[in-house]
Amino acid sequence: MGWSYRKSVKMGPFRLNLSRSGVGHSYGGRAFRVTKTADGRRTLTVNLPGGFHWKKTLS
Repeated sequence: MGWSYRKSVKMGPFRLNLSRSGVGHSYGGRAFRVTKTADGRRTLTVNLPGGFHWKKTLS
């Protein structure tokens, strides 16, 4: 099994994600979040009460 690394630093609604593949960031709260991953993908996530969620890759 290969090694992995993941570290997340929160600064209010902004989060900086450090991983083996690079640096990503996200903005938002529990209900609504926009994420840009280390490989350049952007994702919009909406979480609803009761465990329902919707996720869409923007690019």
